[in-house]
Amino acid sequence: MAGGGVAALGVSTDRAAQYKGRMTLAVAMTCLVAAVGGAIFGYDIGISGGVTSMDPFLKKFFPAVFHKKNSGGRNNYCKYDNQGLSAFTSSLYLAGLVASLAASPVTRNYGRKASIVCGGVSFLAGAALNVAAVNLAMLILGRIMLGVGIGFGNQAVPLYLSEMAPAHLRGGLNMMFQLATTLGIFTANLINYGTQNIKPWGWRLSLGLAAAPALLMTAGGLLLPETPNSLIERGRVDEGRRVLERIRGTADVDAEFTDMVEASALANTVEHPFRNILERRNRPQLVMAVCMPAFQILTGINSILFYAPVLFQSMGFGGNASLYSSVLTGAVLFSSTLISIGTVDRLGRRKLLISGGIQMIVCQVIVAVILGVKFGAEKQLSRSYSIAVVVVICLFVLAFGWSWGPLGWTVPSEIFPLETRSAGQSITVAVNLLFTFAIAQAFLSLLCAFKFGIFLFFASWITVMTAFVYVFLPETKGVPIEEMVLLWRKHWFWKKVMPELPLEDGWGAAEGHAATDNNGHK
Repeated sequence: MAGGGVAALGVSTDRAAQYKGRMTLAVAMTCLVAAVGGAIFGYDIGISGGVTSMDPFLKKFFPAVFHKKNSGGRNNYCKYDNQGLSAFTSSLYLAGLVASLAASPVTRNYGRKASIVCGGVSFLAGAALNVAAVNLAMLILGRIMLGVGIGFGNQAVPLYLSEMAPAHLRGGLNMMFQLATTLGIFTANLINYGTQNIKPWGWRLSLGLAAAPALLMTAGGLLLPETPNSLIERGRVDEGRRVLERIRGTADVDAEFTDMVEASALANTVEHPFRNILERRNRPQLVMAVCMPAFQILTGINSILFYAPVLFQSMGFGGNASLYSSVLTGAVLFSSTLISIGTVDRLGRRKLLISGGIQMIVCQVIVAVILGVKFGAEKQLSRSYSIAVVVVICLFVLAFGWSWGPLGWTVPSEIFPLETRSAGQSITVAVNLLFTFAIAQAFLSLLCAFKFGIFLFFASWITVMTAFVYVFLPETKGVPIEEMVLLWRKHWFWKKVMPELPLEDGWGAAEGHAATDNNGHK
């Protein structure tokens, strides 16, 4: 555990203005291939909702739900309320939670590539088990293997993208993960729309096609270069510099390279990163690593994406119409992520998070009002109100896609110093998957119990998270990843939480002149 200005901060001077580099073909290719990990995550989110609305699948594995769905006079909100069916969806995320914690030492000690490859191989095994499933145990085991893949992939890929991207383009490039996730969701919805008519084995095709992006992820993990940060951290300094020069497109990388070496020197003095991350000086990052992914799930987006066909069928849409509506929401989510990629490094993280939060609150309240007034346990929505619900849900998805969707991953992946970066990302992924598991397991029961109030439940959480961003999150736009730690000492609140540093290397003077933080607070 370190004590001086250099040791406590990881870098000794602010060299951000001296960073050189541009968008190179090497960065573009590595980011595209690495982001395939996001496509698999999205595919698994999107595929389960469509498959669980297919009659042949329900008849084989969940006959009780099949009979309840097709019997008359049932409460519309409770058609799919079955813990076994919820477990099919949620088991993946519980396995991912455990795997993400196991992935941290692998990512740190063997590199980001090693975890990407482990994730790809696990995905392949899970897809094979699902496509060949003959009983519920085999089906759940396949989902667990997919979860292991998600744990490793989500732990390593955002780190990989953050470390490969130039500082001034990091936000947009890191969002390749979320863009690929939304593309995976959209693709899954399209595939479900096509395979629902292939009876009785269409669901096998839907589940088995997860092997295609998994194969790309495994091959990419084997062929991609390791990040210079990881190489330097593991003692391969010369190789790290060569990779840095190649991905920046220039030999003038002294400033960035020096920051990496200094950060690595500190990282290598830390034997227990999970213990280190609990120290006071890492408190702001720890809070963000827990709150950002938790809030991302508490928007309610995964409930809509997991169960879009089920949700729309519960509202009275027919089978084809419900899958069509979920395809539409998937397309909107993909498109809105492009908006975020184009604006995040110009407008910044805070503006997108706050504006997206406000729009999501309004949409959730409108849906709750429509369902509360025009829809009930035994009543169906009229055509005009059904269209209105789909439009408002699409507006909700649009707001999520430019705000909390990508930034819920981007912000935590870019704020940690090197010595706790893999541990911090593990915490981020674990919290995300913990809340994803909880919401996936509970949503159908909550829908049955709360009815239209489920949308007000999520709206209240979005209100809390929007206020949280306004008060506690500084703007990270354009801040080099190895100098991100300096940002918290300029924030009006976090500078009171973090321990004081001794006056050395000019830090006391530098902080004395930082009268205004990135939020405009004095």
